[in-house]
Amino acid sequence: MNIFQDFKFLRGNKKGYLFAILFRISNFFAKSNKIIRLIGFPFRIIYLFFVQWVMCIDVPDKIKVGPGFNVWHGMGLVIHPDVVIGNNFIVRHTTTIGQKKVDQPPPIIGDNVDVGAHSIIIGNIRIGNNVTIGAATFVNKDVPDNCIVYGNPMVIKQKV
Repeated sequence: MNIFQDFKFLRGNKKGYLFAILFRISNFFAKSNKIIRLIGFPFRIIYLFFVQWVMCIDVPDKIKVGPGFNVWHGMGLVIHPDVVIGNNFIVRHTTTIGQKKVDQPPPIIGDNVDVGAHSIIIGNIRIGNNVTIGAATFVNKDVPDNCIVYGNPMVIKQKV
C-alpha cells in the first residue's frame, strides 16, 4: 500500500493523515477481487460516510493515484472517479477535477503536481510532470512539463 509513502509528504497535516489512511484502505478494497471487495464493503461504507459526508471530501475510493497523495484542507474537494493522478500530488480545498462533458474522459495528471486552492481542472486534458497550478486557476487546456499555471484565463510560464 502507499499509505506510508503518503505520510512522507504530509508533514504534520493531521487531517491529511486521517484522509490518507481511510482512502488507501478503501482504495485497496475497491480495486481488489470480488471476495476482498465483499469483505471490505463495511469499511468502504465507513469511508463513504466519514470522508465524503463528514469531511466533505468527494474523492471516490476507485481513483488511480500514485504514492504521495497529499490533501491539504480537503473541504469541498471534488475529483471525478476516472481521473488518473501520478505520484506526489498535492491538492487543496474547494478544487474540482473532472469532465467537461459527460461523454469525455477526465484529466490525466502527471507526477509532482501541486494544485492551489479553489482551482478547476476540467476536460479531456493532460497536466504534465512538475507543474504548479496557482490558486483560483481555471485549467481547461493541456499543460506541458515543468510549468507554472495561474489565472483565468490561464497563463502558462516555464519554471526557471
